[in-house]
Amino acid sequence: MKADSALLEKWQAAWPKALAIWSRYTRLQPAMLCGRTQAAREAGLDGSFAMIRFADQRVVIDLQAVAELGLDDYALEILAHEIGHHVLAPANATDNFRLLARMRQALPTLTCHAPMLANLYTDLLINDRLQRQSGLRMADIYPKITGRADDQAPAQAGAWDLTMRIYERLWQLEKGSLCAARPDERFEADAWLGARLIRVYARDWLDGAGRFAALMLSYIVADDERRARRLCWLHDMASAGCGCNPYGIIEIEPGEIGGAIHPAEDPLITGEDGEAEEDSEGKDDNEFDMAGARHGERAGGQAREPFEYGEILRASGIEMSEHDIAIRYYHERALPYLIPYPRQLSPSGAEPLPEGLEPWDCGDPLDTVDWLQSVLQSPRVIPGMTTVKRLYGEQPGEAASMTPIDLDIYVDSSGSMPDPRREVSWLALAGAIIALSALRVGAKVQVTLWSGKRQVRRTPGFIADPREILAVLTDYFGGATAFPIHCLRETYAAEPGRKRATHILMISDDGIDTMFAQDEKRHSGWNIAAHALARAGAGGTLALNLPPAYSSKIIDRAVHTQGWALHRITDWEQLMAFACDFSYRHRGGLAAPGRQDG
Repeated sequence: MKADSALLEKWQAAWPKALAIWSRYTRLQPAMLCGRTQAAREAGLDGSFAMIRFADQRVVIDLQAVAELGLDDYALEILAHEIGHHVLAPANATDNFRLLARMRQALPTLTCHAPMLANLYTDLLINDRLQRQSGLRMADIYPKITGRADDQAPAQAGAWDLTMRIYERLWQLEKGSLCAARPDERFEADAWLGARLIRVYARDWLDGAGRFAALMLSYIVADDERRARRLCWLHDMASAGCGCNPYGIIEIEPGEIGGAIHPAEDPLITGEDGEAEEDSEGKDDNEFDMAGARHGERAGGQAREPFEYGEILRASGIEMSEHDIAIRYYHERALPYLIPYPRQLSPSGAEPLPEGLEPWDCGDPLDTVDWLQSVLQSPRVIPGMTTVKRLYGEQPGEAASMTPIDLDIYVDSSGSMPDPRREVSWLALAGAIIALSALRVGAKVQVTLWSGKRQVRRTPGFIADPREILAVLTDYFGGATAFPIHCLRETYAAEPGRKRATHILMISDDGIDTMFAQDEKRHSGWNIAAHALARAGAGGTLALNLPPAYSSKIIDRAVHTQGWALHRITDWEQLMAFACDFSYRHRGGLAAPGRQDG
């Protein structure tokens, strides 16, 4: 069945009124009103009769589904509700990510339900405002969706039932008008807490998100297939984040963990101020934010693991591969730590020197004509006959300039290293910080990721594409340890060397000693490394994770005889400090040969 033109015109006419419900200054693109369900699916709407898109701030409505549900006369209510998602909660993609992150903190084993609970929570906030302040008929919509005439009271109340009972309390409706569940003492108490939560956190709704999820935790598992299907009809934010550029959710917010408490434990909701004052005596604000620390959880301000970051993006409707998510994660996390990348003092380029004149022909560029000299030679200018152009030679420039040093990074990806796509890899992060810093000053970067002899991935030479560089840094092998000597050999095989000075950076552990073994042609790794350093022209650094008492004759020999600068760390997280130290040590251009840092 296709929606008729009269229904389409009615909903189009309701759009300006729905915008004015929120403010006369509200500006959004007109709603996309799809006459057929198939057209709505092509627009990204699937499972519900309405949706929002943050990427283009659009509302999409399936008018065919609207007609089938008998919601034809609720254009103003439904459109105003969808606009509320753009204006009130979540309002934008970043706050939607933050909302999902807070919901997940309160759902330790059921994080897959965070998107639906986030939708129910924001619906409660929006509908309560529209019903009470704008006088819209939000309470009349739910019976149309539930079809309660054919229902029997469920044996156990679920998330749908509790949500409906919260609406009844918020709007002082007759018990059972929306909720078919048989109430008990606990159910009624939770409904009261839910209604109080919506009112108390109406303005600071992000702070109430974790509390709402904690309230719903025991109910979400009780929803049967039929009630779960009804929840899907309300899931208008399922793909809201599709096409958005995620930013601002790398770090755990201060109130994120502390807010994952049951509303019964919140004195603002229960009104038990005396107990709150007694409990808070002698505690500072940070102790409340770290309420989950006693359970081994992380405090606010720490960074998420890459897999957590990816789950939040997918929960918002963003469809990305695990590797693409890792690229975004390390790019965003590296940006605050970019360093003053070293550059080298070098003579400036040649300056033009006028040397003489020669005839200008009609086939030469017009802007090369020297009109003054042409007129001086003949008052009557005849193109190709009397026209001349200036000849220029070159002379060395007098002023020196700063030239960026290219970067050649080799990152260990053997089994002893973490997978950047699952957990934080300090190797990948340090490499990203230094590489992006190099690109910022105009340098080019080559990245080689290695594990075994045949497990090598590298960029196509020295490039300036940050995505391609991060794609290599965030890949993973997890195999044996064997440095790709042939890659180092091939990079610096050409004579007389690279046109621009290059610094070679090795990030590894004691497995770096395989760099000095023989290659597949039985050439000495020592000779190849020495040749590479000479051709690179800007030195090399070994950033190695070594035990405090570890000693290696091979590494010592590389430092003292070939001039590698050694930076020792005892924990991968210390690579962050190394990235800053790298800038300091090389700010004059070239590395100090044979330098060791503890």
